[in-house]
Amino acid sequence: MMRTRPLKVALLGCGVVGSEVARIMTTHAGDLAARIGAPVELAGIAVRRPSKVREGIDPALITTDATALVKRGDIDVVVEVIGGIEPARTLITTAFEHGASVVSANKALLATDGTTLYDAAARHGRDLYFEAAVAGAIPLIRPLRESLAGDTVNRVLGIVNGTTNFILDRMDSAGAGYSEALDEATALGYAEADPTADVEGFDAAAKAAILAGIAFHTRVRLDDVHREGISEVTSADLASAQRMGCTVKLLAICERAADGRSVTARVHPAMIPLSHPLASVREAYNAVFVEAENAGQLMFYGPGAGGAPTASAVLGDLVAVCRNKLSEARGPGESAYTQLPVGSMGEAVTRYHISLDVADKPGVLAQVATVFAEHGVSIDTVRQKGKDGEASLVVVTHRAPDAALSATVAALRELDTVRGVASIMRVEGE
Repeated sequence: MMRTRPLKVALLGCGVVGSEVARIMTTHAGDLAARIGAPVELAGIAVRRPSKVREGIDPALITTDATALVKRGDIDVVVEVIGGIEPARTLITTAFEHGASVVSANKALLATDGTTLYDAAARHGRDLYFEAAVAGAIPLIRPLRESLAGDTVNRVLGIVNGTTNFILDRMDSAGAGYSEALDEATALGYAEADPTADVEGFDAAAKAAILAGIAFHTRVRLDDVHREGISEVTSADLASAQRMGCTVKLLAICERAADGRSVTARVHPAMIPLSHPLASVREAYNAVFVEAENAGQLMFYGPGAGGAPTASAVLGDLVAVCRNKLSEARGPGESAYTQLPVGSMGEAVTRYHISLDVADKPGVLAQVATVFAEHGVSIDTVRQKGKDGEASLVVVTHRAPDAALSATVAALRELDTVRGVASIMRVEGE
């Protein structure tokens, strides 16, 4: 039997995502009530600019006093889609204190100080759900937290930023330069006026921290994630990848060490073989590849951003939290029991694709090979081309600790026969 008294929802933020949340709550109210077992009522919407026209939203719901809204005492669920660290953190913890559970899409806050939120939720017996914080509409957080809770996840490898994927896809498929592809992404609305968070990897790094923490049951913060963006990727890098039967993607990579005693989390551009499932992820789409001990290889794919897709994930969490509220149950909280240390980038095991400008004379290849051997790095393939006293040497390594590979490159720069290092890129997904 359906409960007649509605569950009250407070919405913090009414931008691209928040307005879609409000719209879906209104247009699908009957379906949501049937799925939850009680009606849900939008009780208030906190915004910064109350004078802005918001089509389809009752102006009586609008307030600029977010603190008063979450302190009302009759709010069952707070949906936070304002982003940033403050005032979001204070508003969320205040909501817990006043009896509300929280649904959030705030990747930056969860990656920077998720522990504070988890602890506050546990202390007050509330739910904290955040499916929309990573990969938009793609169901990913709940499968990792719940469906794979009985398994051991060893690796999470994914494209988690649609802007950078669109740019790299245009560079690869249309031969566009970085600036040209960025301009196109901006014109289409995929890139912000200031694209730094996307193209320099900050957005992806926040998502990697969240994924690593859930996958490995340990605390991983944004500062623990090695981060490189795509602004230095060139058309020549894409051409080199194509010659290898690869493409270039900005990847978030979270790995458990081979001995199981530590984890690493990193974001950087990398070449991946065209045969890998992630290579076919085009335009602004996201995809995450999960490798688990018993489940094997799983791939999650779909739109990673946008108002309606992200709102879909928010509403999925809202339904789950409301069901918990009715049954007086709680969903999963933080699982950090392993307390695994987070290793540095130097401990990550990867491969390098290195392009060298060298003198075209006998013995150069032997010198280069010796440097690799001295640093314990095995060479997979070498391609050499020379003319008129100048030559290029392209070396692809086998997997080795990143610190050893970096030291190898530094030593190569010291050789008299090496005129310069044209490009370096990691190779993943083999």
